[in-house]
Amino acid sequence: MTITPDAKDWTWVLQRRCPECGFDSREFPRTQVGAMLRSNAASWREVLAAPDVRQRPRPDVWSPLEYACHVRDVHKLYVYRLGLMLDQDGPRFPNWNQDETAVAEDYGAADPAVVVEELADVAETHAASYDAVDGDQWARTGERSDGARFTVESIARYMVHDVVHHLYDVTRSVD
Repeated sequence: MTITPDAKDWTWVLQRRCPECGFDSREFPRTQVGAMLRSNAASWREVLAAPDVRQRPRPDVWSPLEYACHVRDVHKLYVYRLGLMLDQDGPRFPNWNQDETAVAEDYGAADPAVVVEELADVAETHAASYDAVDGDQWARTGERSDGARFTVESIARYMVHDVVHHLYDVTRSVD
């Protein structure tokens, strides 16, 4: 069985606590984004060291390895998007289909030892990029291909929820 694509608009996490993972993107200072990304990336080491890292909890739910590959690629995407927002006025981000990427990159066949290092490296690059954001840069804007508009601050909060939620996805028991 294949994964059912997630077609939800998750931008609501910028206005309220996530009822699934409990994370509230409004409750931390923006200056903590880098530290939060580093902490989250470090937590994936234990996940990827598990002997059943390739096992899906259900046929229609990604394995921890597949989630880790996705989180790695989300970091890459958001490093790129943050760069666009800091370098251009109001850029429109190219579309990214996470499900197509998972299939094209064959996430389930990845080497967990490689993925953990790649995830740590790109998360560090991403975190350092946010550490360097200053003053008025937090208000710079960008737009997703579906029309969702972000500031550097709101996309940071959105991104932190994304990686926190995916760690929750693999560390909770699936019903």
